[in-house]
Parts: sequence; C-alpha cells; structure tokens
Amino acid sequence: LGPYLRMLVSNTNLLIVHWLAPVSTPHLRSMESFISAVEQVEQSNPTLTPLALVRALRRIAGHDDPLTVHYLGASNRHPVLSATLDQAILNASSFSFFDKAVHHIVTDQGEERGVVLAPDGTTVALAPLLLGIEAGLRAREAEVGAETEQEGGASGVAAFGVFPLTLGRSLGLSFLSLQDFSADLRLGPGGCWDSVEQPRVFRLSRTPTLATDALINGGMDGAILGTALGNLSRAAPPPPPTRLSATLRGYYGYVLSEDRGLEELRGHASAKRRQSSRSLLEPLDPERQVMETLVMVWKLEKTEWIALDDGVEVSVKEGLKAFTHMYWDCPPIISRCQWGAEVIRGTHSPLSPPLPYLYIHHTYQPSTPCLSFPACSRDMRAMQRFHQDERGWKDIGYSFVVGSDGYVYEGRGWHNRGAHTRDRNTVGYGVAIIGNYISTLPSRYSMDLLRHRLVQCAVDGGRLAVNYTLLGHRQVVNTSCPGDAFYSEISTWDRFGK
Repeated sequence: LGPYLRMLVSNTNLLIVHWLAPVSTPHLRSMESFISAVEQVEQSNPTLTPLALVRALRRIAGHDDPLTVHYLGASNRHPVLSATLDQAILNASSFSFFDKAVHHIVTDQGEERGVVLAPDGTTVALAPLLLGIEAGLRAREAEVGAETEQEGGASGVAAFGVFPLTLGRSLGLSFLSLQDFSADLRLGPGGCWDSVEQPRVFRLSRTPTLATDALINGGMDGAILGTALGNLSRAAPPPPPTRLSATLRGYYGYVLSEDRGLEELRGHASAKRRQSSRSLLEPLDPERQVMETLVMVWKLEKTEWIALDDGVEVSVKEGLKAFTHMYWDCPPIISRCQWGAEVIRGTHSPLSPPLPYLYIHHTYQPSTPCLSFPACSRDMRAMQRFHQDERGWKDIGYSFVVGSDGYVYEGRGWHNRGAHTRDRNTVGYGVAIIGNYISTLPSRYSMDLLRHRLVQCAVDGGRLAVNYTLLGHRQVVNTSCPGDAFYSEISTWDRFGK
C-alpha cells in the first residue's frame, strides 16, 4: 500500500509481499502482525469488501503481470473507486512507513524476504496466499452473477486460476530452472527465524529454488482458502466472508483444547494444509495443471528460457513426484532452530540408513499433550535441558517427537544416532509422542501422524527399511514406556514385532 505494502515481480515472475507492521511492533514479520494491520484498514473503511481490499493490495503493489491479469483481470478496472480506496488505505493509521519494499529475493546473506511466521510455527509467503484468495473471491462473484464483464478469461469458474497463481507457476518454473539437480533439490528449502517471538529476519538453510517452503506453504494455503471462498468444490456454500481479516484469523488463529483437537476441528486450518491441499488438488491431475501453466506463462510472458520440449514433461513428472513425497506424503516437521534447540554438546555419530527398527516412546514428562507451537516448543526445550544437564547426553535423545498440535518436531533427525533405546540406537529411530499414556491414549490425529505419515515418509525416503519392525520401548529395555494404554494400541499397528 504505497508506503505500507508492495508486491513486486522478480525476473521469474514470482510474486512476493513485504509489509511493515504497526508502529507499536516495527518490522515484525508475523502473520498476526499482518492480520492486525488488515483489521485496522477494515475498521477505518467499514464498507470495504474482501475482494476490493485484496485487489487494492495487488493494484497498489503494481502486480499486474500477464498471467495474473489473464486470470484476475487488471487491478485498476475502476479508476475512481481505486483512487478513493488507495487514498483511504494510505491514510490508515494502522501501518507504519516503509523500511524496505522488495521483490522475492534471497540476499547474499541468505535472507528470504516477503515471508511471515504463522502461529503454528510454519513460514508462509503472503503473495500466493493473497492471489488464491482473490481468485476465489472473484470466481464467487462471477458465479453469483454480480460480475458480468469478461476480461481476459477471468470470469467463470473454469478459468479462475487458483492453481496456476498459487502453486502451478512457482512449481513449474522451479522444476525447469534446476533440471541438472536431483528432483528433491528443485524444491525448498526452509530456514530459520532470528526469533520466533519477534521475527524480523528469515534465513534459508541452503541455496534457494524458485519454490521455497514458504512459497509452497503460501501456495497451498491460497489454494485451500481460494477454493473454499469461491465455493469451487461444489460443496454446501459457506456464507460470503465479510472481512479478509476474519478469513485469515479463522485459518491461522484456531485454538485447540483437550476437548477439541485437530480431529474435532471443523473447517480448514493451517496445521492441516498438507492433507487439505492434497485432497483438493490431487484429483485435478497436478501434472497436467503444471504443464498447462507453463504453456500459459510461455505464451503470455514470452519467457525465453522456458523451452517446451520433450524434456519439460520429464522434469515436471520428476518434480511432482518429489513434491508429493516432500509436501504431501511426509508430515510437516518443525526444525530444531524453530523450536529453539541448544547446540549439541560434542559431535553427532552418523547413522547408516535404511534402519531396520522403529522404537515407540511416550515422554512421560512432560505428561500433558501440547496443543500449540509455543507449548510444544517449550516441551522440546525442557526435554533437551533434562537430557543434556541431568542425563549428561549430547542432545535430546529422540530422533523425532510428535506433538498434539499437528506437527512433528525434529530431535536428532534422520541422519544422527539418538539416545532413546539402550543398545539399539544404531539400528533404529526413536519417536515419542509428548504426554503420559499409561492410562489414556494420544489423540487419534497424533497417532496417525506417526503411524501413517512419518513412517511412510521414512520408508519412501530410504531412511527406514521396507521390512522394518516396530517395537515399544519396553520390549527391549526394562521400562513401562510407552505406557500401558499406548503400548496396547501400537501392538495392533502394522509391522509390530512380538
């Protein structure tokens, strides 16, 4: 918004948003800061519709590249209304002046800009999120007959453009730009914030692709919300949104409790983006969708480095196979830097995967399931302190830990020997679910995250042997772990060893 928000296009036509939060929290790059700023604009303009607001954000940002205009139309279709709205936003007291306004780049220092930290601990690019929302709102408006103009194929459900604008373009260009690399290196990476309490700088963990984790997270979120808002799934129509901030807060600001876990949570939520986006997009034939998007980019933008030859289809097929494994088959994993891990005391001992065993634990202490990113992160730090200070270990003992917030937390990871199962640490991974499960079970969602998502991810990724054996901690060590109730449960799981 002029000095408040700018969207720019890089030389690969990837859209990124950068904004400044309210003066009281300068430069914070959190989803909550962004939503609060949107709320202040809405409160100062009570008649502002969500579609008018997202279109104004795009217009003032100057993001009218050919692919976006093809699907969404030009952002300045109503010059008088646009000027009035722009001035209203410029006058809003909810935003501070610019510090920086940049397109999506990674600096020489490895900083990724145009991304925000969501309450669930994941990092999201706002650009594909907002484009998906605009596409859905526009399709809804066209479908109910409130908009009759035909602009560049923008009207009607068939050409609403949610997939091309949220995921298709970034995935397709990333697959093609790194054809000499293995498929898994054509996607990502993630990174770390300088502070999860006061996020300002996000640094990537390796050389970036054109589809970083943040862009993919934002793309999945944009596809989910855009489809829901446009009623494009043909399910029972939700009521039309009255405010953009309400849509964002409902998706990112959900609160879990012991009585209402993720399995009971109705509607969409960011913690379930992988399952939701898969159920939504997989039936649409993503390979065909990406190929069609690349053809459209080539035709509209005359992108010279896209050579639509036979190798493109191979690259897209390989890339989507990697995407499916990394972002749909595998569960979301919160990295060590995100939960605030201390450095290892010593050096790691490498493992030699695939390993033949998977050992199941409960943490016992902490005894209460954690239901949010802050709570689970605190539990991870507490366990690491106990293991390092009281037990004298190098690091937290577990390979991975499962929270009740919908996320897996990285312990020693796939490549480093753990300290979880005495005399068995070289031949298996140790995975714990946070809580005491002597008499009660973990949430069904947490157990499924471990039983189906993490295990399948490990097998398909070559970390766990195809014919692995699953054992409870008590079967190889004199302990009650993983608790009577949980042990009884895992004894019914596939590949449980007697």
